[in-house]
Parts: sequence; C-alpha cells; structure tokens
Amino acid sequence: MSQSVLTTTSLPAFRATTRRRSGFVDRLGTVGVTAAVVLGAIVLVAVLAPWIAPYDPDEPDLLNVLASPSAAHWLGTDALGRDILSRLMWGARLTIIGPGIVIVLSTLVGTALALTAAWFRGKTDAGISWVLDVMFAVPGIVFALIAVALFGPSFGTVVAGLTIAYIPYVARVVRGAALRERSLPYVSAAWLQGQRGGAITTRQLLPNLTPLIVAQAVSALGFAVIDLAAVSFLGLGVQPPTADLGLMVKSGFDSVLRGFFMESAAAGTLIVLIVLCVTVIGDRLTATARSPK
Repeated sequence: MSQSVLTTTSLPAFRATTRRRSGFVDRLGTVGVTAAVVLGAIVLVAVLAPWIAPYDPDEPDLLNVLASPSAAHWLGTDALGRDILSRLMWGARLTIIGPGIVIVLSTLVGTALALTAAWFRGKTDAGISWVLDVMFAVPGIVFALIAVALFGPSFGTVVAGLTIAYIPYVARVVRGAALRERSLPYVSAAWLQGQRGGAITTRQLLPNLTPLIVAQAVSALGFAVIDLAAVSFLGLGVQPPTADLGLMVKSGFDSVLRGFFMESAAAGTLIVLIVLCVTVIGDRLTATARSPK
C-alpha cells in the first residue's frame, strides 16, 4: 500500500520534471546542447583542478624550461618550467568564476533598477534611464581600468569595475520588457484585486521576465569573459604567478618569439572555446525567450 501511494504521488512530479528537462533541451537545440556539454566539461575540470591537475601550477622547474609536449607534460611547459596543462586547469577557474560574479551581481542590480523604473515610471523612470544612458556610453573595460587606477591591480578590483559596467546592459533590456508586461491586462487585474505594487512586481512581472533575464545574463557572460581576459592580458588584473588564461596569453608572447607557441595558443584557444559555448547557449535562450508564445 505505502509503495503504491509513493509511486502514485511521485509520478506526476517525475513527469513534470521530465517535461521541464525536455523543454529546456528543445530550447537549446542540438548545437546548444553540445555547447552546454562542452562548457559543463570545462567547468567540471576547473572545479576538480586541485585534485586532477598533474602539477602545482605555480611551481617553477628550471630544468624543464619550454619543454615540448611529452608523456610527462602533455602540453609542454612555459618559460619557467611550469606545466601548461595544470595552469590551464587552474586558470579556467578564475576565467569562469570572475565573469560569473560580474554577471550575477550586475543582473541583480540591473533587474532591480529596471523593475523600479518600469513600475513607477514618470520621474523615477526618467532619472534611472538617464543614469543608465550615461553609464552605457562608457565602454565596460574603462570602468575596470578606472577601478584599477583608484584601488590598484587585482582580481577583485577588476570584477567590481566590470560589475558596474554591466549593470546598464542588463537594465535596459529588462526595463523595455517590463514596460511591455506592465501594460498587459493581467497586471491591471492584479491591481484591481488589491495587490500592492511590490507584490505585483515580484509575483507577476518578475516570473514572466525570468527567461529573458536568464538569456540576457548568459549572453553577457561571454563578453565578461573577454573583458576580464583583456584586463589580465594588460597586466592590470590577476597578478603573477597566479594561473589565469589572459595572463598566460601575455606571458606566452615572449616564448612565441623563440618558436614556442603552445602556452599562448592553448590559453587563447580555451578562452575562445568558453566564449563560443556561452554565446551559442545565450543566443538559443534569447531566441526562445523573445519568440512569441
């Protein structure tokens, strides 16, 4: 009896979960699923780097400087004898964590500003829109450089600068969608039922805007990866000897002049692969989020 009740009770939940997974796969399509699998594999390797990396990424070995790929070092070593594969595994962690923090924080702040502007409209909307327009006129990397100039080069400083820079990108898209949703009949019906503005915004507007917000965040993630790598390449972000993909591209340039291109090529290829996967997933989610239902 108990087993029968458990089976009967859990079956609808199982079917609902299956439908959600199937719907998500349908939204991504074959190419999107492939990109998600590749990106997931990169994230998994980055997370497990402390346990699966064959060498200490920061430990130099002057007896194996610029070694060619071999059984001991699959991708060779850099100018200080450090294992390139190990540095790629560890470097991917910062390349994923940093932009992830940027997008999460900027999405939260940008969405809050957008919903506030869309609901109150009038002077509130005009003031918020003016601030966003001013911020939008400044390239994102400039905010990172300003933060570095004020507080010195570091990973946290660059992340903070880029977070501020990405707020208007999120807020402008969400604000436009929120204004359209604000004019729909279901919002007026909720208002007539006595619901307050805050409740309508969080319980009605926000759930309907979530697919677009997620798609926008994923799309922006690729640009954040590029910006963070660019700042590290300039030597203003992560500092040596910490393993970082942008820093590896820069440090490998001198080796390229000596005929050894593996460090720059491997780090650059991994950056491109991460951005490509994120872009494909973001494009698929954006297309489905904005398509008519």
